[in-house]
Order: sequence, then C-alpha cells, then structure tokens
Amino acid sequence: MNVLEINNLELHFFTEKGAVRAVDDVSFYLKKGESLGLVGESGCGKTTTAFAVMNMPPPPGKIIGGEIKIDGEDIVPLTESEMRKRIRWQKVSMIFQGAMNCLTPVYTIEKQMAESIQCHSEMDKTEVTERINHYLNMVGLEPDIIKRYPHELSGGMKQRVVIATALLLEPSIVICDEPTTALDVIVQAQIMNLLKDLKKKLGISYIFITHDLAIEAEVADRIAVMYAGKIVEIGSGKDIYGGGALHPYTQKLIGATPRLHKKVQELDFIPGVPPDLISPLPGCGFHPRCTKTGKICKEKVPSLIEANKGHFVACHKVV
Repeated sequence: MNVLEINNLELHFFTEKGAVRAVDDVSFYLKKGESLGLVGESGCGKTTTAFAVMNMPPPPGKIIGGEIKIDGEDIVPLTESEMRKRIRWQKVSMIFQGAMNCLTPVYTIEKQMAESIQCHSEMDKTEVTERINHYLNMVGLEPDIIKRYPHELSGGMKQRVVIATALLLEPSIVICDEPTTALDVIVQAQIMNLLKDLKKKLGISYIFITHDLAIEAEVADRIAVMYAGKIVEIGSGKDIYGGGALHPYTQKLIGATPRLHKKVQELDFIPGVPPDLISPLPGCGFHPRCTKTGKICKEKVPSLIEANKGHFVACHKVV
C-alpha cells in the first residue's frame, strides 16, 4: 500500500532572471512502513521536493504541475487552510534541518510543543501535557525537559525534541531533512538508532534526506538519486550500494564515499559544476560532467525506465 504517490511534480522558483526548475518532472512512491532515501549534491532539489510534499514551497517557489497524493488524495489543489487543518502534522510532518534554528528561544519546550497539538485538536491541557510527556519519553528525554528553554539543551536533546514534535499528531509520513546535521558522531548514531526504533514501533514511513550515503545505506529501504531537479535513479539499497548502481552520477557519488572494509584507494570526484536550472542545456543534465556522454545524451532527455525489477534509471547508455 502506497501512503504517498508523486506524479510528474514540477516546482519552479520565479526570479527576475527567470524560472528556476528546482523540481523537474519528479515521480516516486512511498509504501507504508518504508524508508525512502533522497540523495544528491547540494542544490539538486532534495529539500525543495520535501517542502513540495508538505505543499509549502518556499517563496518565490510555486508548484506548477503534477500530483502529490497522500492516502489517495491529491493535496496540490488544497487551500492553505485545508492543509493546516487536515494534512500537515496529522498525515505528514517534517523534521527540519538544524534543530537549533527550529525552536523558538523565548518559549519553553512545553509551550511550543503544545502549540502544535492545540492548533489541530481539542485536547484539554492535561491531555496535551500527557501526550507531550509520552513522546518525549519515547525519544529518551525526561519529563522535566518541558519546563526548559532551548538554550538549556544540548544539540542532541534539541534534535530529539524536534523529532518528538514531528510525531505528536501521529502522522503516517515523516520527512527527515538531514536530521543529524551539526551533531557529533556519537549523537548521530543515537539519533539514527532512535529513528529506526520509532519506525518499527509506530510503522512510520520516512523520506530521509542526507548528503551522507553511508547513513542512507543504514536507514533506507530504497534510494532515490536526484540531479538537477530530476530523479536519475531509484533502487533498493542492494541495487545502489551492492555494486549495481547504473547511472554514471550514482556511480561517482558512491566512488566518492570512503569505505572502511576495502583497500585504501583514491576517492572519485565529479568534475565541473551542476547545470544552470534557469537555462538548462538540451539533453541529459549530467552530460557535461559525464565520462560516458554520447550524441544522444546531448540531444534528448532520458526517461526514467525500469532497467531491472524495481530498479529505475534515466540514462541513454543503460537502455
């Protein structure tokens, strides 16, 4: 069963220089209880796709085409009022990048967590406090944390508060936008283990965004690789990391990742820079940086096709 289906999604940022095609004809699905990893270079469209799923594109962005179906309902035509009342935080929530910037410094943890509940339900104060304490306990925090202010918490504690807040209304989909950014490796491991445990206990479906392919391999059931606003490859962790990556861009990303259990080798890199999304070149967006470019790559945009069962790739050289 798919809790989320995205079909031919288009989101552009309208600037003085022209429309930036930040999300360009993106399609994928998310099953109940599944983790989908979204990887790629900075600026490839990962976080913008996440904001689109919440139907809250950052200005001057606008969804100009496609469908975003949550539990079978297309949310793109919904008004802001409908999104707030029925969809956001109740069906889909988001753990934003950088917990330090998400929490209001002048409010206690209780006040800002309670606000999320009171805006969407009619619970009384006692029920609200019980709900907050339940989820703080679930993420490994003591009840007295609710009386503290964000500056009194460590980075890991703030991140756990943000995770608990995202879970308060028990959504079926949680988007994790680099939830371990700026945390030390020990706290990173704790947060990752926490997210995996919550998935098992609550049956949550995750969209997990990160630059770290090693973390993605640890938590994601399937991996979607983005480049220049498009998804260029989707497959299982085994497909992508088990030597079966098909797209040249995916192969380069994996080649640039250090591996502990292999002989020391020179890390790969990708020459050049990402393309201009206001005036993109014809053909495949990766062709100026690709070592396998042919004539067709410079002329025709490749379609995302199923190369193997459940393994999709957009590359002329694979077809």
